[in-house]
Amino acid sequence: MTCLAVITTTASREEAQALAQALVEQGLAACVQLEEIESFYIWKGSVQRDLEYRVVAKTTEERYPEVERAIKEMHSYELPAIYGVPLSYIYAPYAQWVESSSQPAPK
Repeated sequence: MTCLAVITTTASREEAQALAQALVEQGLAACVQLEEIESFYIWKGSVQRDLEYRVVAKTTEERYPEVERAIKEMHSYELPAIYGVPLSYIYAPYAQWVESSSQPAPK
């Protein structure tokens, strides 16, 4: 099983926290980290500069479609950045924890 870091950004700390909480509670991610960043980007023909919150969710490749769906459903952006980066080199016990913790929550 391949572990992924799924990354997105949000406009506010509150949105990032809500997203992190939902991903972990739903068993879509083992861990989600948040950090404040400054972003420069082109949007609708002009350069933008904003403070954002980077959201990094540790999950598995198999869970990516569900993580993407959850992020899209909760996201306030018209076009959210959502991408998964394979964790090629990962401490084996940590990878096992990510895999076992990225499972659907018991009903």
